[in-house]
Amino acid sequence: MSLAPALYAKAPTTTPAPAPASAFACGPAALAPREREALQHIAAGRTYVQTARRMGLSKHTVDAYLRRIRAKLGISNTAELTRLAVSLGL
Repeated sequence: MSLAPALYAKAPTTTPAPAPASAFACGPAALAPREREALQHIAAGRTYVQTARRMGLSKHTVDAYLRRIRAKLGISNTAELTRLAVSLGL
């Protein structure tokens, strides 16, 4: 039995790994108007408390909006949130 044919056989092709989820995987349109507004305030450098006061909400609601944005768009930190806001023109 010869191993030569096995050595020259084509290796099975594998499909490439899926690309990581980008900020636009779900699309910025997936954001609710109040989520977009909260994102705009945070991107402008406001704290959660300042954002809450301007929007007439509690800081916990602002935190919930931003957690939802992160979950929807696969974002993990405030810097990425700010970059997203800039790219959206907020």
